[in-house]
Amino acid sequence: MSEALIKENWTQLADHVSLDATIQALAANGFNPLLVGSAAEAKQKVLEMLPEGIDVFAARSATLEAMGLADEIDKSGRYISIRQKLMSLNRETQSFEFRQVSATPSYMVGSVHAVTEQGHVFVASFGGSQLAPYVYGAQKVIWVIGTHKLVKDTDAAFRRIEEHSLPLESERLQKAVGRPSEIAKILIFRKEVVANRITTILVPEVLGF
Repeated sequence: MSEALIKENWTQLADHVSLDATIQALAANGFNPLLVGSAAEAKQKVLEMLPEGIDVFAARSATLEAMGLADEIDKSGRYISIRQKLMSLNRETQSFEFRQVSATPSYMVGSVHAVTEQGHVFVASFGGSQLAPYVYGAQKVIWVIGTHKLVKDTDAAFRRIEEHSLPLESERLQKAVGRPSEIAKILIFRKEVVANRITTILVPEVLGF
């Protein structure tokens, strides 16, 4: 059976060999990987990393929603929620302020759509609001990633986004706002040059798309 056919099961957790190779590559590329045992442990690890009272932008992420992490950040009162700030703005009349606030949080928490064994990270987006802080704007970035998102190479990463992530996100968006999603932008991280800026928390569970 070909690699392409094997990899069509996009919800299969990575085996130990692939996981070890990916962790080593992520570390070499400056993405500070941490392997935890469960989603609950990942949630606790993220909360330990967030200083109380700091401003935090929790991306709209099926992973964070499944963990209850988005609500903890936005509604617990322990942090300054960037999302709550954005919800108070009028996108039409305060569009510039909206971009400013979303682009430069102290902490950005979210997930990604694929990670290759070479330690390259792929994030797909329609609007792109999470991309600016991921790339440069946020002081610290934390990604929580189910190990079913680990793939062999760049080709597999693009196929995973097209074949798996997009249909599920479209279904979610259709229910939420009455329209499907699109892949307007794909961000590829090959390396992070600022030491300890990005942390990747890997979870051996199917979390998110």
